[in-house]
Amino acid sequence: MERIALFIDGANVYAAAKRLGWNFDHRKILEHFGGYGTLHNAFYYTAVPLPMDDKQKRFIDALTYMGYTVRTRPLRESTDEHGDTQRRASLDIEIVTDLLTTDARYDTAVLLTGDGDFERPVEVLRARGKRVIVASIPEMTSYELRNAADQYIDFKDIREYVERPGYRLPSEQRGETRGESTRPYYVTAPLSDADDR
Repeated sequence: MERIALFIDGANVYAAAKRLGWNFDHRKILEHFGGYGTLHNAFYYTAVPLPMDDKQKRFIDALTYMGYTVRTRPLRESTDEHGDTQRRASLDIEIVTDLLTTDARYDTAVLLTGDGDFERPVEVLRARGKRVIVASIPEMTSYELRNAADQYIDFKDIREYVERPGYRLPSEQRGETRGESTRPYYVTAPLSDADDR
């Protein structure tokens, strides 16, 4: 059986989910890509705010319980010359380190990202006889990375296997309070003169 290792760029996958309008079930991702052979390991990389909130901690705990090795980096805040605050953290070094230091334990690396920074590590792995599959969405995948991989998978093509149905992204829930949805922008019945809405 082919040995599979899974590497998930959490920020990239979350951004893809926002564009797609549906979210991923990380247990289903394990099952789907594990079906390509024998799953050796699954890594998940994500930035975390400090202090970490309960929701983020529960998410990381759930991933760990599912069998992922979770790598985190703290989000760093910086302010530009216009006074705009940006939060960012790069886990590229961690991803590349795990890709290259665990390569004796897998035959195929499945990389869930579209980031072109991984072009060279992918080329190195292929030179070492490894097969590399990249999965993302075309509009977020660099040409160089797609060209370097053995196979490219569009998330839209595997939606039925990896989607978390009925789950909305946290960014889509911002306008809601507990148990109540925000007032719609439309009404289904005409307003009377006495209605002050």
